[in-house]
Amino acid sequence: MRTIESIRTRSSYLFLLPATLIVLIALFVPIYSGLRISFFDWNLRDFTKQPVPLGFGNFAELFRDQNFLISIRVTLVFTLSVVAIEMVLGTAFALLLERGVTGVRFFRTIFVLPIMIAPVVVGIVWKFLYNTSYGVINYLLGLLGVKPIEWLADPAVALPAIIIADVWQWTPFVFLLVLAGLAGIPKDLTEASVVDGANYFQNLFFVKLPSIASVLGATAILRLIDAFRSLEVIYNLSYGGPGVSTEVLSLHLYKTAFVDSRLGLSSAIAVVLLLLIAILSIPIMWRDLKRERR
Repeated sequence: MRTIESIRTRSSYLFLLPATLIVLIALFVPIYSGLRISFFDWNLRDFTKQPVPLGFGNFAELFRDQNFLISIRVTLVFTLSVVAIEMVLGTAFALLLERGVTGVRFFRTIFVLPIMIAPVVVGIVWKFLYNTSYGVINYLLGLLGVKPIEWLADPAVALPAIIIADVWQWTPFVFLLVLAGLAGIPKDLTEASVVDGANYFQNLFFVKLPSIASVLGATAILRLIDAFRSLEVIYNLSYGGPGVSTEVLSLHLYKTAFVDSRLGLSSAIAVVLLLLIAILSIPIMWRDLKRERR
């Protein structure tokens, strides 16, 4: 029996091997290439010029560049804000609809619609909504007696405006994952807590949320990684403006690579972006792994 089981185990690993190799190659080859190019001065405007080794010259230049440092701050503010707001709103909507609200199927369909729209289209639609002259948002504010707001022209308002657009699009993603996690909680567990005298909030904070902690952690990591890579919506809404008040790292990388044609410097930005994602996501992953072991 042991021999048969060992053969089955080995054969299962053998079947997994090709897919694993493809994933590893697709993951590590681009990372290696980007890391290697980041140590060279490579200008796309002159294909006859050979890349010049710079060592850590690109990274030193980055951290002397004020616009790069601003883009890091903008990226962190944008990412942490959208992830926090989306997690709270998505979880709240999931808890609300989990209780059996009338017309729950209709609300689920409505909530899913934003994530089915292409990010480029989302950027264009919200640009029209934010328009000072004929935008719907300023029109509605005008009905309340509020003066038109320069949503995308005021540095103090532009970043919150982009955060609102991202929250509108991606809160449904959090909603769907949390709703699926809540559906997987055994009814016996929640019913037992009610029998023991727990009210709704005690049931929520001591039974439901701890039961879906791994789902919440995985959802937060997915949104964190995706928010760091946000480009299309910001590109279409503000192109990083006014000034560099909404220029996130991914947009700064795009401009460096395809506007300034500096491939080596843009690869260095990509390395920094990868490190930032790792620094923020690894603690969440580590905490979830420890929780699962317990």
